Amino acid sequence: MKIPEITVLDWDQARDRARAVREAVFVIEQNVPLELEWDEWDARCEHALALNEKGVPVGTARLLPDGHLGRMAVLASCRGAGIGRALALALMQRARERGMPRIVLHAQIHAAGFYRKLGFSEFGEPFDEAGIPHIAMSQELKS
Repeated sequence: MKIPEITVLDWDQARDRARAVREAVFVIEQNVPLELEWDEWDARCEHALALNEKGVPVGTARLLPDGHLGRMAVLASCRGAGIGRALALALMQRARERGMPRIVLHAQIHAAGFYRKLGFSEFGEPFDEAGIPHIAMSQELKS
């Protein structure tokens, strides 16, 4: 699969397509309760969206106003093709453009290696979020 172009949108533009991916990954695949998946932050975030060559959403992530990267999701059938990396890099660039000094995220423990390869470092102790073990990670951003 060719790595799709990543588009960064506001919630009104991204809502339906981002929801399709997040529900497939978090709610159906990982059994996160629907009421935990949607929060008041979506409307205040910038959302990166990856569409395949047919315009179907295959990945999404969001950047909160305080520099948190979250809700990174790539459809199972599209993993390993560099889509997650492209989503993260697009939002890291957006954070730099916004003058944010660093990015913080809560990585699922099994995905910590993915974020380490992008330059993130772990801090603190593992914790549970939505019934899934996580670790906090951060990266200082260079302009």
